[in-house]
Amino acid sequence: MRLIHIVMGVSVALIWGMGLVFAKAAIGHFPPILLMALRFLVTALTLVWWVPLPKGEYLSLFWVTLMSAALQYSMTYTGLKGLDASVTALLVQLEVPFLIIAGTVLLSERNHWPKWLGVLICFGGVALIVGEPKTQSQLYAVFLVIGGCACWAVGQVMVRKMLTLSGMAATAWVAVYASIQLFVMSWIFEDGQRAAIADAGWVVLGAVVYLGLVMTAVGYGFWFSLLRIYPVGMVAPFLLLMPLFSVLGSVWFLGETLSPGALIGGAVVIFGVGLITFDGYRRGLAARRAASTI
Repeated sequence: MRLIHIVMGVSVALIWGMGLVFAKAAIGHFPPILLMALRFLVTALTLVWWVPLPKGEYLSLFWVTLMSAALQYSMTYTGLKGLDASVTALLVQLEVPFLIIAGTVLLSERNHWPKWLGVLICFGGVALIVGEPKTQSQLYAVFLVIGGCACWAVGQVMVRKMLTLSGMAATAWVAVYASIQLFVMSWIFEDGQRAAIADAGWVVLGAVVYLGLVMTAVGYGFWFSLLRIYPVGMVAPFLLLMPLFSVLGSVWFLGETLSPGALIGGAVVIFGVGLITFDGYRRGLAARRAASTI
């Protein structure tokens, strides 16, 4: 990889990892679903002017967005409200094993044994985290985050099966649909939205801008640029840095602490994700070398 692409990969992990820290700070003021609605509204207003209309994809986008954005972010960030950002960052790593499972069940993909071993290790690490007394008192929030991971994985499969849009166009139009769906969900399930918006200070609004502009628009812009150049298995290892940045940011900026059990469980989860990711990296690198010799 060129140095600029390595910097972009690390930047994606940093931007996305710090997103949970900013979101945790903002959730103290905004209801979580409303926060996500505002996040996607910022993204939509930034990007939608620069991409073509999603002709022929309107209905597909509705269902993809409902699963991969509206439901996923509602569950994940409602769970974040009851958990430390550091614990949530570790639980969110279950997106990777859930994606393996979803690809196998829904797309009949074949995965080799290192990935399945990694899946088992990931769930074992989550069991260690959930076994901590502090986490056990917030099991409802834990299952919301885990449910959000499952929704994300199914949503990614739906994207691969239905959408033909470019990366940036998909990001823009998913943001448009997601903002509408999330505002409706916030209206149904939450209250106090008007007061939260009226009383929001610059720090809270800055967190919304970070989530919508930096985390979503810039982060996904870098990510899709890398995916256009390299196989996903070669860029996915950068995402292993995400929980590290989230945990460090949570400790430094939010004053959180992780218990020894949670640290061990988190290390086990990351090790499992690493097995899955580096198996994909190895195979992606081999495919890239084989293609270059043709």
